[in-house]
Amino acid sequence: MAITSPSPYSVRPHPIKATLSSNYIDFSSATGVNWGQQYAPDLLEREAEVFGNRMVSGLLEKVGAEEAMASDQVVWSEQGRLHLSYTGAHDASTDGKINITEDCDGNSIDAAGEGAHSIRIGDTVLVSDANSTVRCYCADPASGNADIIQVHPYSHDTLVNAGIALSAAVKVMVFGSEFTKGTAGQTEAIEPQFKSFSNKPIIIKDMYQVSGSDTAQIGWVEVSGEDGQNGYLWYLKSEGDTRSRFTDHIEMSLIEAEKSVSGANAAVPDGTEGLFKAIKDRGHQASLINGGDAGNDLAEFDLILAEFDKNGAIEENMVYVGRESSLAIDDMLANLDGGSTGSGSAYGVFNNSQDMALNLGFKGFRRGSYDFYKTDWKYLNDVATGGFTLDTTGNVRGVMIPAGVSSVYDENLGKNIRRPLLHVRYRASAADDRRFKTWTTGSVGGNITTDIDKMAVHYLSERCLVVQGANNFVLLN
Repeated sequence: MAITSPSPYSVRPHPIKATLSSNYIDFSSATGVNWGQQYAPDLLEREAEVFGNRMVSGLLEKVGAEEAMASDQVVWSEQGRLHLSYTGAHDASTDGKINITEDCDGNSIDAAGEGAHSIRIGDTVLVSDANSTVRCYCADPASGNADIIQVHPYSHDTLVNAGIALSAAVKVMVFGSEFTKGTAGQTEAIEPQFKSFSNKPIIIKDMYQVSGSDTAQIGWVEVSGEDGQNGYLWYLKSEGDTRSRFTDHIEMSLIEAEKSVSGANAAVPDGTEGLFKAIKDRGHQASLINGGDAGNDLAEFDLILAEFDKNGAIEENMVYVGRESSLAIDDMLANLDGGSTGSGSAYGVFNNSQDMALNLGFKGFRRGSYDFYKTDWKYLNDVATGGFTLDTTGNVRGVMIPAGVSSVYDENLGKNIRRPLLHVRYRASAADDRRFKTWTTGSVGGNITTDIDKMAVHYLSERCLVVQGANNFVLLN
């Protein structure tokens, strides 16, 4: 029998406990009665991690080290090359005279400006153009021009007859010297060449604040995964996010930063040299490994190895790449035959056997005499960080970092110590450590410093990056 109610509700009992449209009271706004919800909603107190681990830092702490510094800048020197090799041009009008213009690294040679060459009378040299290589003796040019050397071939009467054409672009390498009996010794000394570099730390800041009233509104949220945030947080949930973001900003600043130039706006601070800028200015850039053609990618990859051979030839290298380049390297290696027919690559790093190549997720491989350890770099994949750029031609796709160390003189210790080529220096003294500094101000939470009804958590770090031997680094873009 139907039950008629004077209210706008119509209910019909049901023999079992079941919620049907005919036996429950509808408190929706359509009824015109505003009593609220019949059933309280379930509160999912655990925070949904829809973006996974959102932090992108970690590269610098894995491949480098952190050390304290006390001054406003860090200065270091890097060795020049031990052997002498130059480029120049065979004088268009005089046989055997060569105008030296650059060293083998492309630095200008100008006795009146950039610096003179170090080829001396009595040196024996190789002179090479596009068609011939001739062994010569270096004599007095008697020209009054310190940029010009005079060479005479051992095999012919003139350099032209030996095969080096006039006006030809040439390379000159010193391989020794020769003096006749009873002559005086060498009268000129070669001073060691070195380059001096410096970088200045920048101050990175952030802060979080909450009003006293908001701290009284208790609401627990369970979190996990980032920068030690595990368990339940009250109103300091936002403080935890701020701390995680600041930790990322510390590393991102040392990767992306650059020094301000003389023409920059006066409001721009001094800045600091970050990783990308250091490699662009002093290292190598390569638009390689783009996928689609494994053979071509391998040939282009070998161009990088050729640059390694010309420089430090550091055997082990870390490869941090975005998703596109990572898959391109996987495809390149997957299309090889495991090195059995002369490809020159091997799967041995990280215990990765040739049979495991079918996994297509290569972690390490050897090419020639070099080992490469590849890993995806979340910073380049995350659309909110390095993956946001609209520049599809010049954007950074990865970086190759040598796993090497250098010997430097530490003024504090008074001796030579070994340092990673890539390391971080932060300001610190006996009175103040500015590596990762945090403090609280306000009148909330028991730490009363002002009469303002809020709590503020402040963060500060002062640091810079030291990129030694940038000629061994490669930027993939």
